[in-house]
Order: sequence, then C-alpha cells, then structure tokens
Amino acid sequence: MTRAHFTYRAGDEAATERLGQALAEVLPIGCVVALDGPLGAGKTRLVQAIAASCGVDRRDVVSPTFVLMHEYQGTRPIVHLDAYRLRDADEFLQLGAPETFGGANLVLIEWAERVANCLPNERLAIAISVLPDDARQFKIEALGVPYVPLIKQLRDRLSRA
Repeated sequence: MTRAHFTYRAGDEAATERLGQALAEVLPIGCVVALDGPLGAGKTRLVQAIAASCGVDRRDVVSPTFVLMHEYQGTRPIVHLDAYRLRDADEFLQLGAPETFGGANLVLIEWAERVANCLPNERLAIAISVLPDDARQFKIEALGVPYVPLIKQLRDRLSRA
C-alpha cells in the first residue's frame, strides 16, 4: 500500500489548533481519520480544532466515550466516534460506524487501534504522543494513494502558519 507520513510537534494548544485548522482545510469529503494516543494525549482537543474550523461550536464537541458517536453539522458533516469503551470489533460494526465511511461525512475515530480491522484500508492515521515537556507529537500517516497528497498539503499549510 502507498504511504506517506509527516511528524508535527505542537508545543502548546495554539499549535494543536493550527494543525486542526490545516486538517480541516485539506481533508477530502468522505475522509476517515484514525486517532490514537494515550489518555489525555489530545485526541478530543484535535477533533475540537477540526470541528471549529468547520464552523462547529467547540463547546459542542465532547469526547463520545460514553455515547460512542456524535454527529456535528458545520460547513461539512462530521461523525465523531470513540472506540475506547467497546468490547470488541463486532460492537463497532453493530454501532453502524462503517456505514458512515465513504459518504459526505468527515469521520474522526478516537482509539481507532481498537477497531483497526474494521477501518477502511485507505485513511489518515494520526498517532499522538505526549512529550516530556508536555508538548504533543502528531505522527500523521497517509494510507493509500488518495491520502498521500494530504501530507504535502499539510506541510505547506503548517509552514505558512
């Protein structure tokens, strides 16, 4: 499979906001974004930044850990899923999550590694690490030909920010 990657260091929340804004600008319709990282890494914070850039009030964007799925209407529809509390991949499938893939939605999935076998092969994967200075490192990997150009577009937008 064709892949490309980019690593972005966010020293503060403003830098995470810039990443979210850049992602909102480059993510195509129907894009699936798999978000992974430890508790408190900033998965929901990044989703808030993306959603806010799409015209959603960031106060409406909360972790769907207990409800499993939220939908937001902004300049583009966003489906926000969380696989943290799921028992297994079957529960993810029963939730109907795959039905949100490939449509007009932007699909953002927290704890995506828990349901990796249910995700489309072509997607954007973002692994978030907490650094010793409380900064965040975002390893962004494009999986599949349609997603590879996003890496260059992200680099270009973030270098201008």
